[in-house]
Amino acid sequence: MSLATKLLSSTRTALATGRRTAALGLRTRPTVYFHQTPRQASYATTTTEEPPSTEASTNGTETVGSVAPNDTATDWSRSYAGLSERPFSKEASDVLLAPIDPHDVEMKPDGMIYLPEIKYRRILNKAFGPGGWGLAPRTETNVGAKVVSREYALVCLGRLVAIARGEQEYFDPNGIATATEACKSNALMRCCKDLGIASELWDPRFIREFKEKHCVEVWAEHIPTKKKKKIWRRKDQGKVGYPYQE
Repeated sequence: MSLATKLLSSTRTALATGRRTAALGLRTRPTVYFHQTPRQASYATTTTEEPPSTEASTNGTETVGSVAPNDTATDWSRSYAGLSERPFSKEASDVLLAPIDPHDVEMKPDGMIYLPEIKYRRILNKAFGPGGWGLAPRTETNVGAKVVSREYALVCLGRLVAIARGEQEYFDPNGIATATEACKSNALMRCCKDLGIASELWDPRFIREFKEKHCVEVWAEHIPTKKKKKIWRRKDQGKVGYPYQE
């Protein structure tokens, strides 16, 4: 074979090989390489919704995305949480149901016996500890022509114990604030009946025996009106004071 013939054959072979390589390249997707850039914290890197932030806002008065403390508190104006859930401990029950001391009982001129409001508070403090109980208002204060009233709930150790409406008379609009406080004390006394505190004061037999043993009925003059009538007092109290005079 001559040199010219060999060169012609090599040229034909190269052309055929080039056509096959070009056709194969049209059917094959070229490989593309990407350079991954590190994520920066200051930009969003995903479409997933972020949870609300719990950090305080710059004004220092609101908390974004967090639950305010009061949102989890019990609304005692409507709630009955813990009512009759379980009895109190024996230690607390012994304090609540203890017989009252006759020296703590007072008597009104009309013959009604009562336990001073502060005595109820001391018994509750002894049974549950200071801060272990409280009165929660359930209604707005109702101010009538002569009477102030409001409904309260007695809550002990986080449980509703009793509900009662307190009331108090007033004779001067300037005395409404004082009457409101007395109304609260009256509600406390009524709520304490459900705990058995001083329950003897509502027992007719106890009332009769107490008055016979510790009280006396005397004639007295009402100084402003000069009218005389019989009134009650404790025997160990001594003579009655103003506005009466024995």
